[in-house]
Amino acid sequence: MTTAPVLTVPGPPAAGPGRAAPAAKRADRRSRWAACAFLSPALLLFVVFIAGPFVVAVVLSFFSWDMLTPPRFNGVGNFTTMFTDPLLYKALANTFVFALASVVTHLAGGLLLALAVNRLMNRVLSYFVRAALFFPFVISWAAVALLWKYVLDPTFGMVAYYLDAAGIAPPDWFNDPSWALPAIIGIDFWHTIGFTFVIMLAGLQTVPRELVEAARSDGANSRQVLWHVTLPMMSPTVFFAAVVTFIGAFQIFDPVQIITPNGGPDDSTLTVVMYLYQKGFQSFQAGYASAVSLLVFVVMMAVTLLQFRGARRWVHGR
Repeated sequence: MTTAPVLTVPGPPAAGPGRAAPAAKRADRRSRWAACAFLSPALLLFVVFIAGPFVVAVVLSFFSWDMLTPPRFNGVGNFTTMFTDPLLYKALANTFVFALASVVTHLAGGLLLALAVNRLMNRVLSYFVRAALFFPFVISWAAVALLWKYVLDPTFGMVAYYLDAAGIAPPDWFNDPSWALPAIIGIDFWHTIGFTFVIMLAGLQTVPRELVEAARSDGANSRQVLWHVTLPMMSPTVFFAAVVTFIGAFQIFDPVQIITPNGGPDDSTLTVVMYLYQKGFQSFQAGYASAVSLLVFVVMMAVTLLQFRGARRWVHGR
């Protein structure tokens, strides 16, 4: 028995890999161009304001330049001078004291303020307290420095008036070497604690309520809940606040320059960035100032890396 032949009608050719590949390549090329277009503004700003100046500082650190005459190659002479400069060591010591005090006071103060505000049941009062605590942070450093220079004036300042009324002789805050740096630390705390407070409050509100309630149901008191539940869950927030606070404090310049020009009495408030400014823009030693700026970068990078390394032991989730 024979079967009739089956006739097949030729259709359009199927789209094979050869036809799909050009379209996919064009789509991929368009997405890459779009990504480059979106990234180009940020990349341009990075090159102009960060990468470019950093490369210039590295190159300039090997030259002696007074910004008026042509640069003269100096080799490692700037670094040799830097490591034998006693005033630089004084500036570094002041900066580390300021940064350490700033980190400790901001972490403790910000956490305590966040815990207190988080307990407020009245929502309107809570919003008002948050705004009041954060408001000093939005004021410029120049205004804050001039304000506190007037408030702490030993002759007609507000603090001197109340200390006199209490029978206490007010110290000469900014002319006494033993009080100048603590006064700057206190002013910085008043100005920037709002930022740390907001970070801590945001981290505190991410702690799961279920864990807190479970700990309380197991008989834990408030201190135990704070130490064994709240703080471990907030450890990434605390770590972030510590890193940001140290980096900002190590670059302190505005208040010390406005309140205590030239480093204050006996260089008691001279910071490393202020020293860099003096060498670069007052003494016109641009090459030496570039070498100091590299030292600042290395120190901040090293301390930050140490913080990240230490975070493996106490930060939850690392």
